[in-house]
Amino acid sequence: METYRPVTTRSREIQSAGVVALRSGRAVLLVHRPKYDDWSFPKGKLDRGEHPTAAAVREVEEETGLRVRLTRPLGDQRYPVRGGRKRVHYWTGRVADGESDDVCDYVREGEIDSVAWVPADEALRRLTYPHDRSTLREALSVRKKTRTLIVLRHTDARSRRLWHEDDRLRPLVAAGRQDAVALIGMLAAYGVRRVVTSDSVRCVETVQPYAVAAGRPVNATPVLSEEDATEASVRALVRELRRDAAEAGPTVLCSHRPVLPLVFDALGLRDPKLATGEMVVLHVRGGKLRATERHSL
Repeated sequence: METYRPVTTRSREIQSAGVVALRSGRAVLLVHRPKYDDWSFPKGKLDRGEHPTAAAVREVEEETGLRVRLTRPLGDQRYPVRGGRKRVHYWTGRVADGESDDVCDYVREGEIDSVAWVPADEALRRLTYPHDRSTLREALSVRKKTRTLIVLRHTDARSRRLWHEDDRLRPLVAAGRQDAVALIGMLAAYGVRRVVTSDSVRCVETVQPYAVAAGRPVNATPVLSEEDATEASVRALVRELRRDAAEAGPTVLCSHRPVLPLVFDALGLRDPKLATGEMVVLHVRGGKLRATERHSL
């Protein structure tokens, strides 16, 4: 499967994001809104400049008190609302590792008066809107756990033409550093636990803000650098990352435009030709690629 799903907020539609959070026993997380007297999934509008992935996990925490991480993408919902149309980006999700899934007595004053884990069959009856029931059926069809690997191209760096020192030392420009900070929420949304990068400064600077925020070490390697990458070494690294995925957890791999074709080839994928700061999220189960997403800042 090689379907890259770009998510963009450049639209006149009202942009929202939400999560169909699942747990063992085929239970799904639902919320009740007294204003509308409806049962639905936790979701909400994007803040200005916020990426849908970050908005989705933020809304779940605000409406239910739970910290979740995104798993597989689901189809967007689109429907008319007062003043226009609404687009809701959805993912399946699970409670983050080490976090409690207890929602007893959680109330968000004025917006949410009940939060519950509901068996799937009952949830299909309890959900108020037909489009939510369709989304739940889709989520249940892809509910089996997957492992997440994110392939990221570094953000904007100083011009190679104007840089007269060792190219490994070429840093990000100010806009690139801002984009690296913006990546924090996107990587956190998937619960990234392992950070692997080229040892070139521009790649390290791209992932460093997330690593610091998440308290994760940066594993910098020349294998992913423009100067030292070879087809054999990249293939071996990718094989190692996939082998250790169950123990290491969600992983981000950051590299350069000339090296990324080797990475994607090692993954058995065509090169999507990522722009700076773009990433592809791969969802793998049983050694097979089950879903992909493509995101830009």
